[in-house]
Amino acid sequence: MTDQPRTAIHIIPTPSQVVPTSQGCVLGPGAQVLASPAVTRLAEELLSPSTGRADDMAAEAATLRFSLIDEPELGDEGYRLRINGQNVSIHAQTEQGHVWALQTLRQLASCTAVPAGSAPRTLPGVAVTDVPRLPWRGVLVDVARWYQPLSFLLGMVDRLAMHKFNVLHLHLTDDQGWRFEVSRYPRLAEIGGFRAESSSGHLDEGRFDGTRHGGYYTQKELRILVSYAAARGVQVMPELDLPGHMQAAVSAYPGLGNRPDVQLKVRAAWGISPHILNTRDTTLDFMRHVLDELVDVFPFDYIHLGGDEIPLDEWRSSTEARQRVNDEGLNGAAALASWWITTMGRHLQEHGRKFAAWDDQLEVGLPREALIFAWQSAARVGYALARGHEVVAVPEQFVYLDRAETDSPREPTAIDGPLPLSQVYDYEPVPAGAEGRVLGSQGMLWAEYLPRPSLVDWRAFPRLTAIAERCWSGGGRKREYMAALPHHLLRLTSMGVRYNTLAATSGERKSV
Repeated sequence: MTDQPRTAIHIIPTPSQVVPTSQGCVLGPGAQVLASPAVTRLAEELLSPSTGRADDMAAEAATLRFSLIDEPELGDEGYRLRINGQNVSIHAQTEQGHVWALQTLRQLASCTAVPAGSAPRTLPGVAVTDVPRLPWRGVLVDVARWYQPLSFLLGMVDRLAMHKFNVLHLHLTDDQGWRFEVSRYPRLAEIGGFRAESSSGHLDEGRFDGTRHGGYYTQKELRILVSYAAARGVQVMPELDLPGHMQAAVSAYPGLGNRPDVQLKVRAAWGISPHILNTRDTTLDFMRHVLDELVDVFPFDYIHLGGDEIPLDEWRSSTEARQRVNDEGLNGAAALASWWITTMGRHLQEHGRKFAAWDDQLEVGLPREALIFAWQSAARVGYALARGHEVVAVPEQFVYLDRAETDSPREPTAIDGPLPLSQVYDYEPVPAGAEGRVLGSQGMLWAEYLPRPSLVDWRAFPRLTAIAERCWSGGGRKREYMAALPHHLLRLTSMGVRYNTLAATSGERKSV
C-alpha cells in the first residue's frame, strides 16, 4: 500500500472522470485477479510482469476484482475503476467494459518505458468513471496494396486496443492484390495474391521496383486474428471492394471481367484500374459464394462492400451491361455500381449481416440500411445523413493518415500532405444534431506508400491517438490530452512503436 502519488494521470484517451482516492497500491507479482477466465487471461498478459497468477500471491498482494453490475449509464463499454490501497475494483455492465478498464490499468502501470522484469509498479490512488462518446472507433489497415504477415496484424490489434479502438477495418482486396483465401476459388489468392512488381515512388513517375510481391491469409490465420482481436475488445470488419478495384480477381478468373478473352495481370501500378466486374448472373453467384466464406470467418455484424472509384468505360461499351441496365430498369451505367452493392448487400442480409459502402454511390442511391463511410469530404457526412443513412465519418482531409504528418524533406514518400496532428485532433466527426446517427470515425491507413510495418507505425502515430481521443473523450479535453502525449509516447516506445518524431523537433505538437 502506498500514499497517494502526486503525479498527474496521463491516459489516452482521457477518461471521463478521474478523482483521487486516499491510497494507491503496488501492483506486484503476487496480485490476484478475480474475474472471468477471459478477463483473467487478458489481465495476466497486459499487466505482466507486474502481476502474477493466484498461486504466486504474497500476503499483502493487491486484489483486482471485476464485477458485472446493472448501471445503464455505463452502456456496453463504460466502466468504473477504483484503486484504494490493496483493493482495485472494476465495475461494468459487460466484459467489454472490463477489457477497457484493463487497458486503463495498463497505462497507469506504464507511465514510463519500464524494462520488462523491473520492480513492480505503483498504481496511483484514483477512482475513474469512463464512458465512450462514440460507439464506432476504428482503424482501416490496407493489406491489399502490401501484404503484411499475421504477426503485423496481431501487433496492430494490440495498438488499437490500448487506445480503446473497437473496430479493425481490414481492406483485403484491391487491384494490386487479393489477400483472402477462398476455398471454392483458390486462384483468387494463389494468382490474385501476387504481382510481378510494384510502383516505386509516386504513380506519375512511372517507375517500378522489379520485385515480385504477394501473399495472402488462410482462413485459419484470419480466424486466429478474429479471436485474438475479440479477446481485446476489437471486432474485425473485412472489406471486399467491388465491383471496381477488382483487377486482381479478374486476373485470376478472367470470366469475371468485361473482356474474358483478355488475360490480365495483377495490377502493379498504384491508382485505379479500368477493369471492373461484369454484370453476368454467374459473376453475381461467384461473389455470393465468396461472401459465404467471408461471413463464415468474420462474425462482425458489418461487411464492407466497397463501391468506390468505379470507371464506367467497360460497362458503357458492353452489350451485356447495357442489357442489364434495361432489364433492371436502371438509369444508365452509373447505376450498375449501386445495383451491385445492393444485390450483394441483400445476400449478406440473408446471413443476418449488415453492409457498409463508401459514399460514392449516394447520388445514385443505396438502401437506407447501408452504413455509409463518408470519405470524400466532411460535407459528405451531412449529405449521407440527409439521404437517411447512418454514417462513419472518415473525410480524407482529416483522417487519411497515409498523408505525411509534416512538410519536412525527411518525411518518407507519401501520397499527399501535410496532415498535422492539430488538424486531425480538431476534426469534429459529428455535425450538430447528428448524435446517434454518426456512429463514429476511423483513422485510415491506406498503404500504397507503406510497404513496411515501421512505416505504418510512422504514419499512424501519434495521430491515431488524436482520433482515439476525439472518438472516446470528445474535443473538450485538449489540455489534458496534450499533457498526456509526451508520457504516452514513452509507452509507445516501450512497445516498439516507431512513431513520427519530425513534428516534435519542429515544435508543431506544442500548438495543437
